[in-house]
Amino acid sequence: MDGGMSGGFLVTLLLALFVIYVFAKTAVVVPQQSAYVVERLGKYSATLDAGFHILLPFIDNIRYKHSLKETAIDIPEQVCITRDNVQVSVDGILYLKVLHPQRASYGISDYGFALIQLAQTTLRSEIGKIELDRTFEERTNINIQVVNELDKASDPWGVKVLRYEIKNITPPKDVLNAMEKQMRAEREKRAVILTSEGERDAAINQAEGEKQQVIKASEAKKQQQINEAEGAASAILAIAQATAEGLRKVAETIQMPGGQEAVQLRVAEQYITKFGELARTNNTLILPATVSDVGSMIALAMSAIKQGSPTPPPKA
Repeated sequence: MDGGMSGGFLVTLLLALFVIYVFAKTAVVVPQQSAYVVERLGKYSATLDAGFHILLPFIDNIRYKHSLKETAIDIPEQVCITRDNVQVSVDGILYLKVLHPQRASYGISDYGFALIQLAQTTLRSEIGKIELDRTFEERTNINIQVVNELDKASDPWGVKVLRYEIKNITPPKDVLNAMEKQMRAEREKRAVILTSEGERDAAINQAEGEKQQVIKASEAKKQQQINEAEGAASAILAIAQATAEGLRKVAETIQMPGGQEAVQLRVAEQYITKFGELARTNNTLILPATVSDVGSMIALAMSAIKQGSPTPPPKA
């Protein structure tokens, strides 16, 4: 009796373990951002998304597991030859994402390895199209060309190539030394050019300043001459006006009572004074025939004055 009970317990235990095993094989939990490819009797059956799923025991089988996250694949360093026959070592990194798990499972055996090989061959082809000096400035264009080629090849595999980035471009040491010398020479050349341009600009500024100074000086001199001319003209005009006014006063005075006698006295004084100065300043003296007759000289001067004087209006 005890043997029968222990045998039945053992069978129950084995049956329970079998059920647990079958449940573990048929119950599947797919993590987030993952996809499982299920085969039924060796043939594609379904693609399981994130969540809990029940499979048919001994019939369904999970054959492939794919991550739907963006993945970075390191591209090993390789030697490429530029258009001007210079060997450079280039490495990079590739970013991709699985979009169709079914095609990624059955379209190719190992899409990661295939993309690495294709990226290397495409990179060698693109580097061979340009010279060494342009490889550094054309990195963006090279990355774009590599992505385009890989994207066309990976579409049947259900994989999307997002971007490719070159990490390092390393020329040989002798080429690096030559490039460094070239850059140093370019910097020195730019320094000389900038120095010469600075000196040229300074000379131009100095010449411009001297030109402006000459122009300002000539304008000032011109204005000074204009002002002096205007001042001289004003002075001449004032003298003329004063002289005219003086002559008018003299003429009016002559016409007044006693004016003729005053003019005779003034003429006599001027004659005697000028004659005395002439005698003092010259060694040779020419004397008129009537030098002793001062009265005749005064009469001659008065007759000239009378001839130049206007005739007074008749008295009413």
